[in-house]
Amino acid sequence: MSETEFTVNNNHRWVKGDFPKVGIRPVIDGRRRGVRESLEEQTINLARAAAKLISSNLKYPDGNNVECVLADTTIGGVTEAALCDEKFKKEGVGITLTVTPCWCYGSETIDMDPLRPKAIWGFNGTERPGAVYLAAALAGHSQKGLPAFGIYGRHVQDAGDNTVPEDVQEKILRFVKAGLAVSYMKGKSYLSMGSVSMGIAGSIVNEDFFQDYLGMRNEYIDMSEFNRRLNEEIYDKEEFRKALAWTKKWCKEGRETNTLPKSAAEKEKDWETVVKMTLIARDLMVGNPRLKEMDLGEEAMGHNAILAGFQGQRQWTDHMPNGDFMEAILCSSFDWNGIRPPYLLATENDSLNGASMLLGYLLTNTTQMFSDIRTYWSPEAIERVSGYKSTGHAENGIIHLINSGASALDFSCRQKENGKPVIKPFWEITSEDVEACLEATSWPAAVTEYFRGGGFSSQFDTLGGMPITISRINIVKGLGPVLQMAEGWTVELPEDVHEILCERTNPTWPTTWYVPRLTGQGAFADVYSVMANWGANHCASSYGHIGADILTLASMLRIPVNMHNIAVEKIFRPSAWSAYGMDPEGSDYRACKVYGPLYG
Repeated sequence: MSETEFTVNNNHRWVKGDFPKVGIRPVIDGRRRGVRESLEEQTINLARAAAKLISSNLKYPDGNNVECVLADTTIGGVTEAALCDEKFKKEGVGITLTVTPCWCYGSETIDMDPLRPKAIWGFNGTERPGAVYLAAALAGHSQKGLPAFGIYGRHVQDAGDNTVPEDVQEKILRFVKAGLAVSYMKGKSYLSMGSVSMGIAGSIVNEDFFQDYLGMRNEYIDMSEFNRRLNEEIYDKEEFRKALAWTKKWCKEGRETNTLPKSAAEKEKDWETVVKMTLIARDLMVGNPRLKEMDLGEEAMGHNAILAGFQGQRQWTDHMPNGDFMEAILCSSFDWNGIRPPYLLATENDSLNGASMLLGYLLTNTTQMFSDIRTYWSPEAIERVSGYKSTGHAENGIIHLINSGASALDFSCRQKENGKPVIKPFWEITSEDVEACLEATSWPAAVTEYFRGGGFSSQFDTLGGMPITISRINIVKGLGPVLQMAEGWTVELPEDVHEILCERTNPTWPTTWYVPRLTGQGAFADVYSVMANWGANHCASSYGHIGADILTLASMLRIPVNMHNIAVEKIFRPSAWSAYGMDPEGSDYRACKVYGPLYG
């Protein structure tokens, strides 16, 4: 391996000003001649402390620190609120955090932008009633139909204390992560490459969902566009040669399972085709300035897609190599151009699972895994077929996550931190991490019973002990979109047991054994119930236990959550949700129905 082969490459798709900023609004008691003057320093210091907390803890998808913009003055009334709003619009502010240690003039000072996620931190101190303003301002937000998040520390602080308590930090950071996700996806595209795959509901692309709930637009190309670009050689030929050489070096062919395998020459041609497909799909998503140099200005533009889906089955895969290599490589955090952010591409054009991947990516800055939530293996069934008695995380059974397509190679879990498997944002990935993921992955020839046109599927076995969160958005007629998620862990089985179980399905695909954290109630009474209550055949997996962040983000988008295993004390939604009943999930449904989709 050369020293430069796996260096970080941030020449991706970012443009200056692409990322939304966080607006900090220091609100103050407007009474001059003594009151306002006495509070200026404390109010500004709280705002600066909040900005420092955010910028030092959160990063954009390109690895740079999140930027905060402070109002030019403290805000004591409606005129200063308007001046602040004008500045925020010029500066590209996407979400706002209002900060105050004192009483202020409620509805005169609040952020009135209906599309901007907003929160208020009311300082818990005895000298001035920040909590009173918080309650008054939140009441104004609720009355005006502008939901806002309320943040209030559990413990009283002294007036000169400019530190941000841990419980306040947690809520501020959760709010900002979710709010930036809402703001960043707005105006981007979902690119549908093809149409409906095998009757899968998620690949019936629902424009109302993307436009009304996510603020995104929908773009479409027919899969014949791949054929046109292949036949007319509409791709960077120099990059193709580089990509093919890299693929031959690092992507080793796996076991052959076909009774009538393709010849070596046919496989060589398939490798060339799937590499070209990868270049073409990326160019369709985000464009490529090299195409403009080839006098292909229209093709060079791309579709401004933050997310895409490839239909593949069956109209493409019945006669052309499958999209598995394309999907897996694009979704990974590295390729022949180095270590870079992932391009999210959903298998079978399952746009709803793609949207779930997008939410997870924007919350974590790490790549996502697309899987079938394929089989529940009870401890009894495992023991019956293998003789193995499950222990540890697997003692209550396991769920097999497996799919031929967009399982990012990162999910082999060969990236390590302090000896433990992790999935890193691209800027933290090392050459050793990349090489380990590639070494752990083989590329068996596609099973021709599934894919008559051939191709190659990635195959790896995910290491155990890594925390992951699976999620899924479904659309229900009469209800609209609903979201479900489950925090849990990856599991490793003894090699012989793993082989026995995998041989019963498709051993040429990547396998992740997964167990959810159980609560003993409802859908989380046992592992079987999680599988039985899952609303579709696919799920998206994110590194880490990010369920609480997903719940907060869903509430901003007005998508109710019908299934989760998050403790009540970790649920953070707009303050208005508490007015819709004492049951947190019932109130979530009622509030989402009343407020409707964010952009609808």
